[in-house]
Amino acid sequence: MGAYGKFQFAIDRGGTFTDIYAKCPNGKSRVMKLLSVDPGNYPDAPREGIRRILEEELGTPMPSSQPVDTSHIDYIRMGTTVATNALLERKGERMALVITQGFRDLLHIGNQSRPKIFDLQIKVPNVLYEDIVEVEERIILHQDKCCLDISSDVVIGSTKLYKWKKLNEEKLRNDLTAILNKGIKSIAVALMHSYTCADHELKVGEIATELGFTQVSLSSKVMSMVKLVPRGFTACVDAYLTPSIKKYLAGFQSGFDENLKNVQLLFMKSDGGLTPVDKFNGSRALLSGPAGGVVGYSMTSYEDQPVIGFDMGGTSTDVSRYNGQYEHIFESTSAGVTIQAPQLDINTVAAGGGSMLFFRSGLFVVGPQSAGAHPGPTCYRKGGPLTVTDANLCLGRLQPQYFPKIFGKSENLGLDISATKEAFILLTEEVNQFMSSSNKLHEALSVEQVAMGFICVANESMCRPIRALTQAKGHDTSGHVLSCFGGAGGQHACAIARSLGMSKVFIHKYSGILSAYGMALADVVHETQESAACQFNKENLPWIDGRIDSLSHQCCQQLKSQGFSSQQICTEVYLNLRYDRTDCALMCSPSTTIGKNVSKYGDFLETFTSRYHTEFGFTIPGRTIFVDDIRVRGVGKSGISVTQSVGMDHGRKLRVKAPKCETVVQCYFEDGYQDTSVYLFEQLSHGHHFQGPAIIIDKNSTILVEPDCSAEITENGDITIKVGSGKLNKVGTELDSIQLSIFSHRFMSIAEQMGRILQRTAISTNIKERLDFSCALFGPDGGLVSNAPHIPVHLGAMQEAVQYQMKHLGDNIKEGDCILSNHPLAGGSHLPDLTVITPVFALGHKNPIFFLANRGHHADIGGTTPGSMPPHSTSIKQEGAVFKSFKLVRDGKFQEKEVTEALMEPGKEEGCSGTRNLHDNLADLRAQVAANQRGIHLVNELIEAYGLPVVQAYMGHIQSNAEVAVRDLLRVVARSTKVSDLELPDMVSLSAEDFLDDGSKIKLRIDIDSEKGSAVFDFSGTSPMVLNNLNAPKAITLSAIIYCLRCMVGYDVPLNQGCLAPVDIRIPKWSILDPEEHAAVVGGNVLTSQRIVDVIMKAFKTCAASQGCMNNITFGDNEVGYYETVAGGAGAGPTWHGRSGVHTHMTNTRITDPEILERRYPVILQNFKLNPGTGGRGEYVGGDGVVREMLFRKNLVLSVLTERRVFPPYGLEG
Repeated sequence: MGAYGKFQFAIDRGGTFTDIYAKCPNGKSRVMKLLSVDPGNYPDAPREGIRRILEEELGTPMPSSQPVDTSHIDYIRMGTTVATNALLERKGERMALVITQGFRDLLHIGNQSRPKIFDLQIKVPNVLYEDIVEVEERIILHQDKCCLDISSDVVIGSTKLYKWKKLNEEKLRNDLTAILNKGIKSIAVALMHSYTCADHELKVGEIATELGFTQVSLSSKVMSMVKLVPRGFTACVDAYLTPSIKKYLAGFQSGFDENLKNVQLLFMKSDGGLTPVDKFNGSRALLSGPAGGVVGYSMTSYEDQPVIGFDMGGTSTDVSRYNGQYEHIFESTSAGVTIQAPQLDINTVAAGGGSMLFFRSGLFVVGPQSAGAHPGPTCYRKGGPLTVTDANLCLGRLQPQYFPKIFGKSENLGLDISATKEAFILLTEEVNQFMSSSNKLHEALSVEQVAMGFICVANESMCRPIRALTQAKGHDTSGHVLSCFGGAGGQHACAIARSLGMSKVFIHKYSGILSAYGMALADVVHETQESAACQFNKENLPWIDGRIDSLSHQCCQQLKSQGFSSQQICTEVYLNLRYDRTDCALMCSPSTTIGKNVSKYGDFLETFTSRYHTEFGFTIPGRTIFVDDIRVRGVGKSGISVTQSVGMDHGRKLRVKAPKCETVVQCYFEDGYQDTSVYLFEQLSHGHHFQGPAIIIDKNSTILVEPDCSAEITENGDITIKVGSGKLNKVGTELDSIQLSIFSHRFMSIAEQMGRILQRTAISTNIKERLDFSCALFGPDGGLVSNAPHIPVHLGAMQEAVQYQMKHLGDNIKEGDCILSNHPLAGGSHLPDLTVITPVFALGHKNPIFFLANRGHHADIGGTTPGSMPPHSTSIKQEGAVFKSFKLVRDGKFQEKEVTEALMEPGKEEGCSGTRNLHDNLADLRAQVAANQRGIHLVNELIEAYGLPVVQAYMGHIQSNAEVAVRDLLRVVARSTKVSDLELPDMVSLSAEDFLDDGSKIKLRIDIDSEKGSAVFDFSGTSPMVLNNLNAPKAITLSAIIYCLRCMVGYDVPLNQGCLAPVDIRIPKWSILDPEEHAAVVGGNVLTSQRIVDVIMKAFKTCAASQGCMNNITFGDNEVGYYETVAGGAGAGPTWHGRSGVHTHMTNTRITDPEILERRYPVILQNFKLNPGTGGRGEYVGGDGVVREMLFRKNLVLSVLTERRVFPPYGLEG
């Protein structure tokens, strides 16, 4: 499609810099980098770059004040952050949301979880719309066993539906006119079930256009996939950003003659494909720039090994994976908004060159705060903080003489290395002072050792998302190539590859502008997708093939209209498949198998089962498979040859003589300073090979070749680095702050990866989609070492569970055992939370060397009501199956027969049933066992690397570190609290009490020793246990205290038993907080736990009370069971309003999307909205609660556990 003898431009307009790659008519390649915003010199950076290159190459003056001559331009391809920046800064178009009546606040509530569970001031970005129109209309799905009298129009499509409420057009017109009168001309429309029947949305769009709205984004057109919340968000993003994009594009085009009429102008979408300018919209633009980078490394570095893309910038690092085809996801969150659209699977971690460095309570901490461009790192001469860039500069890994002199007031100075070193001297003094105070024999660290420590911690933080992208999806990380690009990545690539076991790093010669270069290599893509909502079976294959034919034809016609020939067009076909009663759909292309009972396009089922097994570790034979969506991706091949494009530049011929070393500098590595050769990349050619340590200076980046690594220049002028194993630095058992910080990351990574395996391999909605589980690592004494921040109510409880088994079983804990427990006496929370504990043994050790455990909520384990959450239980036997110390796995064998019998045991009690969902129970228990096995593997990797004594020593050190943080907190609280005359000088007393709705009192006195930083939490005076289910096992109080202390610390500290070391907890035996073993407890976990938190927060005067419960809803019968917890209002604080419609404190589970709820269960959700004014009054008000109204379509048993209906949540200071 290229025009001979014309210029071809590929541009990445980033937030800070605009990168330009140009292919000249004579075959020459040009590269240029400009500031994206420089109004003193040019109005638009991409246009200016094109103008300068044309002027320089043609030798013809092109005044910047005149439109650029386009007669010499073949095409312009561009990626831009215009949409992303507008979303982050909330500078899009004024718009309104049009949504089904009863759901006005649905997008505010979202999935009801809070992003950071320990932030009491819950910060969630504002919604994009400024007004709402509720539409009188309703479409519901057909259900065979529906008992309601539904007399309405029937719609037959891919599935049978009813137009239960007709569209009230008159009211809609009036409401939309009122919106127009406010000056709003952009709307997003999201109606229930429009993914499968868009009639009502289309009519709304027709009326809105007729009334004069200039942007109408219909969710069914923007992305026709099930789930109203993400589809509604996506429509809002489209309505909010598309007008902004159009304004930018109009301005860009106006800078060229005839508005680029005769030039092909293409833009990069988030899915890695190019699209014509008139089809570029907001919802597909958010990853426009990063997508170019993925295309760039995929097309240039992939050969016979899968590749990890590593794009490290100033504030963050993007990682992605490529193994012969792009990995797309269809739901992600950006700037607090969930987007439902095809986009490349790019994971971002808040660690970059500008990440700030902190030393907190003995830990080296990197980020997530960033110095940004202003003030930037300390060395930028603007008074900025120490950052990763400063650490590299301090160690000699950045050479100031090769940096542009753009710093200082006159912007003519280089990097300020003296300021960096002075700041590191002060930080080193702080580190050494802290370490010597806790260990008199501590050997003082040098400035270089401290800087190196921060580099090691930063590297470990960037390894975590790479492990998540590979290991968590069943891939071996070490089998990948690390493809590094971006300005800062070259300084860290070797160390990160070595940590992950990778042996090769690839750095493209255009790594500094790889996103722009990727635009030049990308294909033009047109996608079509529609909902199917049918079973995948032999009878439906002809219909599915027919729909694929139709969508393929649409794609081909669109691409032909853009000038592509049939030979240049290919189509990729996908079905979005899932097992019945699950929400985890996989977008599957067909295998090449052709035969009977398969689609004419190939065998989709084979791909689905293979991918499902790879991703989740199992399949579900015999389970019905559904087709949610049919997708066709039409690709117009660009015709650009990668080999030709990356061929050697003119004048860069193969040389055989040694590369020229510019100079030799001193560079610091883990074993001290070493002579390090410096090479200029522009003087290196094919065949050049050299050993590390070495530094390669490129125009836009610095590349560090570490010791025991070797670099080679390829035929195409790229750099490949062979990574050696490096010198193993022996780590001792004594405390080292740097190693402590690294082990903190590694221990947390183990718990997180266990969680990903559990989520990946579980089958139930509760674990897989609501994320109601927690995973943790424990030391040889059963003490908690690391607990991933999953569900707060599980935080301290599992330690009690592990230590109970150690006391109860003693020497009867054997290798190959897994212990199942849920009893309150054994550290349980409530019976549906099943805990699986795995001891780990080592050769020569009689006792376990550590333990792994996880706790997952099972939807049903028997008892009096479906869901095992009976509201009126008086005995634990009525609440389901009880496991005090059950060998789930014995000698490595899963005890299916025995655990099945135990799960059915409640059926022997009068009025009770055994488990109503045995299949899911067994599948989830196997998943819990598998998660622990993964944890064992990861800890054994640590032991192989460091030795058992070191790993166990750092388990102790990390617990001590958490203890230090909590002691510091208690000292601060004590010293900031007014001491009464009656109190001892070093003692401060706090107290509070509150009541449950049945009148039960929770009373707390806290005595804090300000000198020792210790406290006594005394619950004397708390009511005795009750003859209902509000009794809370002792472990719940421990979890509540850990949670509250962690919230008040205010920054990340390890979550482990050290948090409770300074605390003496006194709970009256047989009180409501420590009941006898037969007491009912199901409400204690979900209701009383929240009241305990309220009482603790009241004593510390931290914040006002929250909604005070979890609003547990269960319903079901013998065929179906459902469980959810419903959000409410968060308490206000001294300087903030409480968030409305969000989960607070001891839970953070997600809620099922309304469309999924109605598709899977016999229910119609009629209302889900905020309850205005229920947050109370004051200078800072609490968050509002919610209204959730359901209509059952058949007879079901409903159970509701809720609180704060008698005693309202308290306020503070009023």
